[in-house]
Amino acid sequence: MKIKEVIVVEGKDDTVAIKRAVNADTIETNGSAVNDEVIERIRLAQQKRGVIIFTDPDFPGERIRHIVSQRVPGCKHAFLPKEEALAKRNKGVGIEHASNEAIRRALQSVKQEVEEYISEITWEDLVTAGLIGGDKASSRRDRLGKLLKIGRTNGKQLYKRITVFQISKEAFAAALAQVLQEEKE
Repeated sequence: MKIKEVIVVEGKDDTVAIKRAVNADTIETNGSAVNDEVIERIRLAQQKRGVIIFTDPDFPGERIRHIVSQRVPGCKHAFLPKEEALAKRNKGVGIEHASNEAIRRALQSVKQEVEEYISEITWEDLVTAGLIGGDKASSRRDRLGKLLKIGRTNGKQLYKRITVFQISKEAFAAALAQVLQEEKE
């Protein structure tokens, strides 16, 4: 099952569980201290593909759900019953403990299936633009990530986020032109 929307989860273990159960992209909040950069990425994902908030069925998970839905209106919500998210021997609760079937059921009612998006921007475009390899690649990626609101990345992450957030060739070219212009100043 390929899911169109980007799924907002709490952490890396949740991402692993989601990717084990379905074909989807995720944004991790890294706990309940949801910063402005993460909110901007979620906002961009909501504009481009839609967002499903899928947090743990506990107080911190509900707090994250509330923060994100208040700051990024229009998100869909997937819920997992607490009994399906319990760790073995009662050592915690979370999406990462759920079975693949439970995760699929929770997402089934809110997701949209979609054909895979093929980015207009190739790996070669990133290399040619000096965003991968070279002395200025890291600083260029940092500035480009800010302009495109996709966050700070390494080369591989940049390519993935350009695809996840469906950045157009025009938006990429405009942001890159600004980065290169700023370098000259």
